[in-house]
Order: sequence, then C-alpha cells, then structure tokens
Amino acid sequence: MAIISNAVTMADAGAFSASFGSMVLIKTITLSSAASTISFVDGASSVVLDDTYPIYQFEFFDIHPATNAAEISFNVSIDTGSNYNIAKTTSCFRGYHTEDDSTGNSVDYVGDFDLAQGTGFQPLALNQGNANDESATGTLTLFNPSSTTFVKQFLFSGSNSHDANTPGAVTGHFAGYANTTSAVDAIQFKMSTGNIDAGTIKMYGIKDS
Repeated sequence: MAIISNAVTMADAGAFSASFGSMVLIKTITLSSAASTISFVDGASSVVLDDTYPIYQFEFFDIHPATNAAEISFNVSIDTGSNYNIAKTTSCFRGYHTEDDSTGNSVDYVGDFDLAQGTGFQPLALNQGNANDESATGTLTLFNPSSTTFVKQFLFSGSNSHDANTPGAVTGHFAGYANTTSAVDAIQFKMSTGNIDAGTIKMYGIKDS
C-alpha cells in the first residue's frame, strides 16, 4: 500500500507511522501515610512545570479520603507555591447511579461544585466515600501553564465511589480556566475537608511532536 501526494509516492511497501506527541513521566507521589496536601512545584523534588511541555497531565489512582463526603480538589500558583489562590471559572456535570438502583440514570449540571471567579480549590470529585474499599480515579489535563498571554485552561474526567450513606458510582466532568496570564508554576491537591488518607498521583509532560 502506498501513500501518494501530487503523484509523488510518500511511503510504500511498509509500515507508516506518525508521532502526534509523547508522554513523559515527570513525578510519582504515592502516600505512605495520610497527608493534608500533595504539591508539584517547578524546580522542587525533580518537578518540571514550565515551558518544557505545552501540556501537563495528572493521573489519579485510588485517592481515598480520611473524611466521608469529602472531595479531592486542586488549585494553582504563580509564585512557586507561596500561595494557591488563583481566580477560576469552572463548570461541572455528572452521571450518578446508586448501588441499590434507587437513584441515577441521568446526567445533570452540578452548580454546587463550580466556581465563578472563585479563588478557592476546585473539586475534582463528588462526595467521595471513605469506606475502606472506596476511592476516586481520574485525569486532570492542564494546557500551556507557562503562557504569559492566555488564561490557563484545564479539563478533568474521573470516577469515584459516592459517600457511604448512599453508595454508588459517580462520573464527573469538570472544565474551566485559571484566570491569570502569569505563568503557573505549581499545583496543589487536597481534600475539601480532612486529609488525603491514601493514593497515588502521577505527573506527566506531553510534547506536541
């Protein structure tokens, strides 16, 4: 099979591949004991969060809260972690289904978890349960944090076990922007209340070619 452009054979009789970007593991943090926060700060502990990569991705594995009905949340910093208080505008929708089949089968906007120029931490899960077998997983993508021209867009998609009072499955989708044209050089994660009891977060840089 050949690939031909303007009568010129570009590739013939062999495999054709193209690279659309590579994902590079920068840092893995796995909690050995409960912690109030998990932070990734440019230049600290081998973390890179600058113009080396146009996209940064954070993968969450089995994030377990110490407190029932808490949410893993995040904020960013423009002063290498001295302050995590950047104004954000965000939106959120979810799908939800209880174990007993009493509630669910719908998708709805969740206004209680969005921000309108709020400087607080943005939730990334919805009413996490803290039973021994309950946790949250997901992917947060941060686009071009080193830009000094544009605001900082982000996307999150994840799944978590709902709190132990009404156990069930929640799929959450969050999006928004940190409203700053300064370079973002640190990001921090914490629970909305209580500690992060256990879990792993992996930080990746993604090159565009």
